[in-house]
Amino acid sequence: MDEVAQKRRSEENQLAAALTKGPAEVLDFLLPLWVGSQLGASAPEVGALTALETLVSFVVRPIAGALADRFDRGRIAAAGAVLYGLSFVVYAVAPGIGVAYLAAVLGGAGGALFWVALRARVGEGLARDDGAFGKLFAAEGGGTWIAFVVALSAIAWIDYRGVFWLGAAACAVAAVVLLNAKSAPVREEGAPRLLQLGKRMRPMLALVALTAMAEAGVALLLLMHLQRGHQLQLGEIAAVFIPGFIVYSLLPDYLHGFVRKAGRTRVLALAMMASAVFAAGLSFAPSPAVLAIMWVLSAAAFAAAIPVEQAVVAEAAGLSLGRAMGIYESATLLGATIGTFVAGQLYGSDAGWRVACFGAATLLLFGSFVVRGAVRRVGVAEFPVEPRKTVSQKESPVTCTVEESPQAAESVTEEPNKRTNPLRNWAVHVGVYVVAQTALAFAGYSWPVEALSGEAHEAGWYWNSSGHWLLNVGRIWTFVLVIDTLWSIGRAVLRKRPY
Repeated sequence: MDEVAQKRRSEENQLAAALTKGPAEVLDFLLPLWVGSQLGASAPEVGALTALETLVSFVVRPIAGALADRFDRGRIAAAGAVLYGLSFVVYAVAPGIGVAYLAAVLGGAGGALFWVALRARVGEGLARDDGAFGKLFAAEGGGTWIAFVVALSAIAWIDYRGVFWLGAAACAVAAVVLLNAKSAPVREEGAPRLLQLGKRMRPMLALVALTAMAEAGVALLLLMHLQRGHQLQLGEIAAVFIPGFIVYSLLPDYLHGFVRKAGRTRVLALAMMASAVFAAGLSFAPSPAVLAIMWVLSAAAFAAAIPVEQAVVAEAAGLSLGRAMGIYESATLLGATIGTFVAGQLYGSDAGWRVACFGAATLLLFGSFVVRGAVRRVGVAEFPVEPRKTVSQKESPVTCTVEESPQAAESVTEEPNKRTNPLRNWAVHVGVYVVAQTALAFAGYSWPVEALSGEAHEAGWYWNSSGHWLLNVGRIWTFVLVIDTLWSIGRAVLRKRPY
C-alpha cells in the first residue's frame, strides 16, 4: 500500500508540473510579442512587465518556503496553480498594458507558491526514490514541448488570447490534481531556520545561480540570434527549440542511472564542461539546423545537472524542505535574471554575440572546477542514497531456494518495467488516434486523410490553420502524436534496466 501511494504521489506531482510548466514557458515566449503587437506596448513597458513578474516572484519565494514548511504542501501548490491560472485569464481579457501588470503580479506570486511547494513535496519522497527530481524534470520537459506544439499550431486559429485561455485551463486541472492529492504531514519541530539553511547551502546556491545564469543566457542568445541574425519566424524559432525540450523529457531518468555509477560531483562537472563547449560552439554555428543540434546537446547537459542540484538541495534541507526549495528557487531566479540581462546587453553585433557565448562558456567552465568543493561543503553523499525497501518489497518471497532466487529476483524487477513500459502507453495513444480519425474520416474532417489524399494545399494549411475546427484539432493531435512516437521509442531504447 505504501509503495502504491508513493507511486501515485509521484504521478500527481509529475502531472501537475507538466500541466503548469508548459503554459508558463509558452507565456514567457509569447508575452513580449503579444504585448508589443496587440497591446501596443513600448519596449520599456515590455521590460517593466517582465521585471514586475520577476520581482514579485523573487519576493514571494522565501514566503512560499515558510508556508510549505507549515501547511499542506499540496494545497499550497494548488493555490499557486490557481493564481497562475488567474494570471492567464487576466492576460486573455486585458484591454491594455495597465491590466497586464495585474496579471504579471498574479503570475509571479502563483509561480513562487506552486514551484516551491511542489518541489518540497517531491523532496518528501527522495528517500524512497532517489531519481524523483529527474522524473519531475522530465515531466516539465514533456509538458513544455506539448504546450509549444499545441500553442504554435493553434495560435493562428484562436489567436494569442485563445492560447492564454488554454493555459488557464491547464493550470485549473493542475490545481484539481493537487487538491485531490494527499500530502505527508509537515513537521516543523527541530527544522533549521531560513538563515541557517542559507549559510549551510551557500556554496551550492552559488553554483545553482551560476548554472541558471548560463542556461538562461544561452537560451536568450539563441532566441535573439534566430530572430535577428537568421530572420526566422515564430514557428521556425520554436522548431529549433522543441527538440531540446524533448531531450529534457527523455533523458533525465536515464541519466540518473549514470549519476548512481559516476557520482554527483563528477556528473555535475562533466555536464558543465559539456555545456561550456556547447555555449562556445554556438558562436560559430553557421545555420539554424546546426544551432538546433547544439541546443539539443546543451539541453542534454542541463538535463543531467539540474535534477542533481535539486536533489542535493533537498537532501541538505533536512526537515525544512519548503524553506530550502524557496532559497533554491530564489537562487535560480536571480541567476536567470542576471544571465538574460547580461546576454541582452552584450548581444547586438557579431562581436557582442561571441563575447556573450564565450562569457557563458567561461562561467560554466569555472563552475565545473568548483562543483566538488561546493557539494562537499553542503555535506551530502557523493552517490545517491539507495531507495529504502518498502513493506511490500520486504514481504516478497525471500525464503526461496538458491536455484529459485534468480528467477524470483527477475520476476520482482521485471514487474515495474512492465508497468512503466512507454511503448504500451504509446500503443494506447495510437489506438485512440486511429479510432477517432477513422470516425472523422467518414464525416469528412480527418486531417491526416485530407493531408495525404486530398487536394494540394498551401503551406499555411499544414502549419497555421486548416479551416474547420475539427481539422485544426486533428492537425494539432497529429503533430503531438508524431513527437510522442519519437519520445516513446527513445525512452524504450534508453530505458534503464533495474538497478
